[in-house]
Amino acid sequence: MILQPVNWRRALLFIFAVATGVAGAAEGRQDPVRLSLTDADIAHRFQARREAVREKSIGSIIPADPTKGGIFDVAACLQQGKQREAALARLARINEPMPDANMFWMYPMVTVMVAGREGLDAASWARIQELWRIYWPSRGDTENHWALYYTSLYLAAQCFPGAGPEQWFNGRSSAENMAEARSYLEHWMQVTTSYGQGEYDSPNYIEEYVTPMCLLAGWAQDAGLRQKARLMLDYVLYDYVVESLDGYYGGAHSRVYPRQIVAPAQTPVSALGWLLFGFGEPQPNGTVQLVALSGYVPPPILERIARDRDRPYVERELKRTRWRMRNAGPESFAIGDKRTVPVYKYTYVDHDFVLGSTQGGLLQPIQQQTWSLIWRTDKGLQSANTFFGVQPYSSPYEGTMFFGGDWDTVTDLIARSKADYDSPDKLPGGSPYERVFQHGSALIALYDMPEGNRFPHITTFFSRDLTNTTEDASGWIFAQGGPAYIAYRPFAAGEWKPNDWTGLLRNGAGGFISTGFQGWGEGHRCYVSGARRNGYAVQVAPAREFASFALFQQAVRALPLRFSTQSAPEATFTALDGSVLHARYGDAPTVNGAPVDFAHWPLFESPFGHAVRGSQQLEISHGEERYLLDLGHNRSEQSVVPAQP
Repeated sequence: MILQPVNWRRALLFIFAVATGVAGAAEGRQDPVRLSLTDADIAHRFQARREAVREKSIGSIIPADPTKGGIFDVAACLQQGKQREAALARLARINEPMPDANMFWMYPMVTVMVAGREGLDAASWARIQELWRIYWPSRGDTENHWALYYTSLYLAAQCFPGAGPEQWFNGRSSAENMAEARSYLEHWMQVTTSYGQGEYDSPNYIEEYVTPMCLLAGWAQDAGLRQKARLMLDYVLYDYVVESLDGYYGGAHSRVYPRQIVAPAQTPVSALGWLLFGFGEPQPNGTVQLVALSGYVPPPILERIARDRDRPYVERELKRTRWRMRNAGPESFAIGDKRTVPVYKYTYVDHDFVLGSTQGGLLQPIQQQTWSLIWRTDKGLQSANTFFGVQPYSSPYEGTMFFGGDWDTVTDLIARSKADYDSPDKLPGGSPYERVFQHGSALIALYDMPEGNRFPHITTFFSRDLTNTTEDASGWIFAQGGPAYIAYRPFAAGEWKPNDWTGLLRNGAGGFISTGFQGWGEGHRCYVSGARRNGYAVQVAPAREFASFALFQQAVRALPLRFSTQSAPEATFTALDGSVLHARYGDAPTVNGAPVDFAHWPLFESPFGHAVRGSQQLEISHGEERYLLDLGHNRSEQSVVPAQP
């Protein structure tokens, strides 16, 4: 039977329901106590979702219309031996023009080559070989670009063993291309598992790391590299699940686009969360299709961790900034011939919300999210279950720190692809004038902006999903995000503005960046404060701990809070848990009088995992279960098998 093209989500929900006998496929909304977490049941549900993705991919290729279906649909048909002629006809159409997507052409084409090799005919293979000879894809300039580029190059060269320099766009033999690619990929794994990832914890760009590791884990012929890629894939996915809530990626992020920062469900990581762990709703996504074809099966311990939110916990992580080309600063250190700065992540994970942050400053160009709050919601893809703040900094100083452009033109070059970068109402971004400090579910942010700063204000985002927003006479602003109560105390007066008050995204600027704005971008507002010395305190609490919203407000009003913005901004705040937080701009923060120890910050630390800087090891745990990832020795070890019923 040939499936006709229908709504992607509805098709997957139907196929999944038939495969499992479950009437609804949004497993993330089921009672976690009732959902069996045995190895066998986790595997059964994953296999059903994976098969649903494959079947939907195959059904997207239409024999009567070779313009329908994408390249991952072609790969699925060729791998599964279904609708082969139609898939080859579609591939011929795709391969007619000269490619122009660089590494984003490379990895889909390699997927067809490795997953669909048995189904490719001589003419298709010859055209693929020709394209690798005549098209020169750019390597790009980001961490994810290089991971995609070198993985694709490695596997493409693997497909052409013995090919000489004349058969390659870059004038190197297959052996030379494989050696260079492997060298970089193993270097990236070593740096990431020793010092932390540069493009860390991105709800968008996580797929650009899942993709290359899945390709290598599924199809690298070298057993050692295949094993290391699988370990690295488990490593990246653990990094996600330990800061997640119902599949939403909580905490601070290196890179987010406007839609993703406003609507956490409409992200690639949420699409992956459905396939891998059964959270949320299915969404069309190429990486989801690739994972379904690769043979990768996530270790069951990851889903057990993702669903275990019975007790609040703190997750601390060490990451690093993107390589700094200039303006590296005194906190920078060298890895080889490149300089970077440590990123200290702190995330508080509750049953009903996740509050997470970094220390502030310029940690990633353009798209940084320094801190955020998300909460449980039943609104699905339309949810805007988030609350956060930003200082919308824009300067050639930032551009020349991370990019090779010159001072006079770099901002314009950035804004050509990231249209919101140079807009006063942007929501993603870092600032050199921001310092953030968090302990538990309380947070202090301080700002000291000099004269001449292009956008001298701070913006706090209040989403349309917030209810009961109250401006209290005490100066606190209270709001409720689903099962989370929020208290926000600005240190200087501000005014309410609609998000996107310039109309930049609403009027379509930035192409894909603003696509669908009417659905995800309207109805929110921001509290905007223009004092150059500024700050705020945030206290979050689960609604279940208070008999009413009014009693939460009463408790917060009674908390001691002192702040000053006369010189260096400073605040002392006693949180709901009794901890005394003190922060002064430019100084190390303290908790109960003790300075925060950044010098010994762990690579990972929570009840579910532990890793030491430089170790290349990550020990994952859940109850009595232990799963060791040892990238330095390319091995894994499961010390205890969980008891089965």
